[in-house]
Amino acid sequence: MALEDFHLSSNRLTGSIPSLLIKITRLDISNNKFSGVIPSNFEASKLEMLLIYSNRIGGYIPDSICKLQQLSYLDLSNNFFEGEIPQCFHIQQMKYLLLSNNSLSRRLFPAFLQNNTYLEFLDLAWNKLPGRLPTWIGDLGKLHFVLLSHNAFSDNILVDITRLMVLQYLDLSGNNFSGSIPWHLSNLTLMKKVQKQQFMYIDDGYTGSEIDGMIQMSAGQFKEIFLVVTKGQQLVYGRAFAYFVSIDLSGNSLTGEIPTSITSLAALMNLNLSSNKLSGQIPNMIGSMQSLVSLDLSRNKLSGEIPSSLSSLASLAALNLSYNNLSGRIPSGRQLDTLNPYNPSIMYIGNTGLCGHPLQNNCPGNDSFIIHGDPRSSKQLFDPFTFQFGLVLGLVLGLWIVFCALLFKRTWRVAYFRLLDEVYDQVYVFVVVKWASLAKNTTTE
Repeated sequence: MALEDFHLSSNRLTGSIPSLLIKITRLDISNNKFSGVIPSNFEASKLEMLLIYSNRIGGYIPDSICKLQQLSYLDLSNNFFEGEIPQCFHIQQMKYLLLSNNSLSRRLFPAFLQNNTYLEFLDLAWNKLPGRLPTWIGDLGKLHFVLLSHNAFSDNILVDITRLMVLQYLDLSGNNFSGSIPWHLSNLTLMKKVQKQQFMYIDDGYTGSEIDGMIQMSAGQFKEIFLVVTKGQQLVYGRAFAYFVSIDLSGNSLTGEIPTSITSLAALMNLNLSSNKLSGQIPNMIGSMQSLVSLDLSRNKLSGEIPSSLSSLASLAALNLSYNNLSGRIPSGRQLDTLNPYNPSIMYIGNTGLCGHPLQNNCPGNDSFIIHGDPRSSKQLFDPFTFQFGLVLGLVLGLWIVFCALLFKRTWRVAYFRLLDEVYDQVYVFVVVKWASLAKNTTTE
């Protein structure tokens, strides 16, 4: 019986990569400590899936991989590969290509991808790839995931990328992109539909049992390796990553306004445009993005008021609008009031024109008691009437009432002084008796 699946991932295996068996179809030696280089004599012509991620393999990616013409799933991420990506990859109908966390450089965006219309998952993040995105990227119509963050890509984000109608995850953060955000984001059809999309192995042509086997072989693929900057922190996503809908353009030099068309992406869960040079106002219709869990627009040059529709985002769990030029009253709402309960003002710091809760500065023209339906704002009006001040004031008023009553009411005055005399007599008798008793006991001893 021929061995088809060879699964040795998540061990502590060391040494060089073993020679491949000729008839093997799926090989997973990921998350080990293999070192050296990939052998130049690949003989597994039937290999469909090759997972070598999270090892210590370096050098160039050899052209011998191009002999694996059945290969559709290649993951060499988190290693020490350098140089350029072999251009002979164009002979393969790759569907999942993951080369992130290496030192790949030299050549511009891999040209061999131009004719690969089967590609669904492209991960080249954390490399040293330079240049601009090609116009033909919009022709890769089956792309669901595009991860190109932390490279040296530059120039504009081409509008052609909005032709990827099934795109559900776009990460271009940490590059040198400039210019404006493409205005035709409403073309990203999948991001407009609020429903779970099954990503893994769509229309692969495999039987049910083969799909189950491939999922088992690549189970680790969606366990630990995908780090997503969302909710103000870097989170690890496992298999749930297949359903994550996100746009991350942070850490670039983008200018201009935020396109209003972005508010049509009702399925978007994470939107991160922070650390750019964006100007203008936050789109008024942002409240229509009902799937938003995390929104980060910090460290830009945004101005104007915060749209009141923001308070209607029922799924919002993280918000950061800090260090902009925003002004006016901060909107309140049941969802917004629950964010960052320990330090809610951190979401708005660095905007000198903002006022109202949770910031310390009040807005001009506040109502007498309640501001925008927020009862907590009324507490600020009673700051002078502290507990101590109220206690002293009550004591003084009470004494004045008693004094006035005794001054103008003769019967009360007589009764009051008679009561004082009786109390005085009782206390005097008690003290004299007690003192005599103590003196007697002392003499006896």
